[in-house]
Amino acid sequence: MNHNKYFSIPYPILSISQAADMLDVNIQTLRRWDKSGKLKAERFSTDGSGPRFYHESVFTDFLMDNHKYCQKMAERWSVAKTPIQLPEAFYCPDRSVFQARLSRFELLLKGNLLFNQIYSLIVAMAGEIGNNSFDHNLGNWPDVIGVFLGYNLTQRTIILADRGQGILTTLKRFRPELNNHADALKVAFTEIVSGRAPESRGNGLKFVKQVVQENNFSLFFQTGDATLFLNNKSAVSPVKTGGHFLPGCSAKLNF
Repeated sequence: MNHNKYFSIPYPILSISQAADMLDVNIQTLRRWDKSGKLKAERFSTDGSGPRFYHESVFTDFLMDNHKYCQKMAERWSVAKTPIQLPEAFYCPDRSVFQARLSRFELLLKGNLLFNQIYSLIVAMAGEIGNNSFDHNLGNWPDVIGVFLGYNLTQRTIILADRGQGILTTLKRFRPELNNHADALKVAFTEIVSGRAPESRGNGLKFVKQVVQENNFSLFFQTGDATLFLNNKSAVSPVKTGGHFLPGCSAKLNF
């Protein structure tokens, strides 16, 4: 287990204040959830008194089953000036961990009759987005290395996020004329960008676009102040967001 406070939770239990911070709810809400059974807490004493706490495994299961909180946590982690802690199950500190968890996800998809015809495409899309984060930020991560990965088969959703440099900074190395995030995002999804002629590099997001447009999938992608929504009926038309600024990248895939 990684003990860096920016990476993942250093102990197998969470205090109620840690849980509230990660879910972005107040402590009173967690007390109500405990009482109703929505998210049961434990007590240190056998008589049911003392401060509440959560086993990380129970907390992780809750996030897996309630994906809107998983997505909210990914958003907060990716935009916060000081990154919040993450449950270890959602944080991939390096490519090997990311690939291992992606392989586990693939087995779940492959074993489900709903996805056994499309599981390879789903995993390939998630792999391209996650591997882009590691490839494009290699040696240049601003603070926290790694990728957030969460998924929910019932809601048919995958969430990925990083705290990297973002697409504009990456592409300006090869396309210095780019000066805004929306243009950079469009280039990333529509053009082959090569840093070493005659190589054709930068195929990853073009592949994702192709798979989304040829299937009943959808993708929401953000980098900087630019967002892109893509499905089998839409063109690549990034727009400026009126919401939060994202230094790195985040993606939500629906399959």
